[in-house]
Amino acid sequence: MTIEDFRALIAILAILVGTFFSLIGLLGMIRLPDVYARLHATGKIGLYGAVLLLVAAAVWTPLGWGRAIFLMVLLMVTGPVTAHAISSAAYRIGTPMKNPIRDDLSAAEEAPAPGD
Repeated sequence: MTIEDFRALIAILAILVGTFFSLIGLLGMIRLPDVYARLHATGKIGLYGAVLLLVAAAVWTPLGWGRAIFLMVLLMVTGPVTAHAISSAAYRIGTPMKNPIRDDLSAAEEAPAPGD
């Protein structure tokens, strides 16, 4: 097995696993009941899929490691922040949760601020 064969094997495995994660994220986007659960599926699982696809691209084209690592870090930093901002905005405009067990934000809004 040559180094090219090994790189091709790693790239194919990363593509398969990344595509699997992306499909699971898409399935979660379709099947989950509310915006908060959908954001969890797309924010976490979709991020893993995108990072693995970037790994496959970087392995297949070795000149792209710098860009791929930069994009991976950018995705891992901005993905959760974006999902949190969208879910916070959805909560503030009153988008309901489907069968909530607990709502910590409503209790925080009703409590007086420290020092009042």
